[in-house]
Formats: sequence, C-alpha cells, structure tokens
Amino acid sequence: MFKDFREFAVRGNVLDLAVAVIIGGAFGKIVTSFVNDVLMPPIGLVLGKVDFSNLFVDLSGQSRATLAEAKTAGDATLNYGLFINTVIDFLLVAFAVFLLVRQVNKLKSKPVPAAVTTKECPYCLSLIPLKATRCASCTSAT
Repeated sequence: MFKDFREFAVRGNVLDLAVAVIIGGAFGKIVTSFVNDVLMPPIGLVLGKVDFSNLFVDLSGQSRATLAEAKTAGDATLNYGLFINTVIDFLLVAFAVFLLVRQVNKLKSKPVPAAVTTKECPYCLSLIPLKATRCASCTSAT
C-alpha cells in the first residue's frame, strides 16, 4: 500500500496540483489586497465616502460607529460589507482563471486530421488502399 501511495504522490499530477494550490493561495492574497486597497476605496468615494468593510447591521440593537467597535463590544453583527468585498474578490479570481484557461486552450495545438490512406469499394463497400486497382474482397476494378 505504501508503494502505491508513493507512486501516486510522485506522479506529475499531484506535484502540479500542489504547485497550483500554493500559487493560487498567493494569487488570492493579491486579489484580496487589490479589492480591499485599490478597487473598493474609489468605489466607496464615488458612492459617498462609504467604506464597504464597515457596512454592517448590529443585531444586538446597539448603535456602533464601526464594525471594530461592535466586535470589541461582543455584539452580534451581520457584515454585509465584508460579504460584498468577498463576492468581488471571487468574481475577480474567477474572471482571471477564465482568462487563463481561455488562453491555454488557444495555445493548445489542434489535432491534425489523419491522412486518408483508404477508399471504399463502390460495389461491396469494403475498404481498399488508395493505390489498389482491384478490390481484394470482390475483385472489381476500382
């Protein structure tokens, strides 16, 4: 069983998957930073100086100015601003992956059709080589 596991783990697919997970995690951090630090501040400014990370509903009935204050006080909150940020994160990552897969698919070579080496006998419908002058099955002239 250990031998089978070792063969499975050493195969290229598992190593490729491990590299993809590591790079994907790093890419996710970059996208999260882009959304939180670059994309959302201008959008919040256009919408009237709204900080999406501070959009929340305090379920305890208290009136807190920021999400940090509500969490410090131990209030139950519904953090829809953070959810919006996470959805935008996901959409950007999904779009980037879509573009990557699309480019990889374009780079793949299209299969070349095999050269035709046979033809069909018009009488018995068996396959005969292109250079044949008679059908091997029915001996008709082709």
